[in-house]
Amino acid sequence: MKIIRRAKFSAGHRLWKHEGRCAHIHGHNYVVFFHATADRLDSLGRVIDFTVLKQRLGGWLDEHWDHGFICHREDHEIIDALSAIEGQKIFLIESNPTAENLADYLLRVVCPQQLAGTGVRVERVALWETNNCGVEVAL
Repeated sequence: MKIIRRAKFSAGHRLWKHEGRCAHIHGHNYVVFFHATADRLDSLGRVIDFTVLKQRLGGWLDEHWDHGFICHREDHEIIDALSAIEGQKIFLIESNPTAENLADYLLRVVCPQQLAGTGVRVERVALWETNNCGVEVAL
């Protein structure tokens, strides 16, 4: 059995060394779908309480990505510019912040960390950066 929890966040980014307009600073209102499963249902017949997913996964998104700027850790031009503005939320990742890389980061890094000890695992993440453009990654 699988459950799906939807979450939303707004963030800025740019694709470092991109050949087109995505090299410019811009942002998206992202929608994420977390597909979670467990080896067995809990005593109430659930994979996990939906609120726990909201708190752990949605909470992580709110703290680290929502209303922040997601940036390749080698994009020093942007890092330096944003760091000069007091109070900016900047999240550095090892790769360009494409929808593909963000979804993969959520699936392989964030979800296991945030759900450790629950017996629940996220097997699939779908991330939409616009109404027309999204990506899905799975274990």
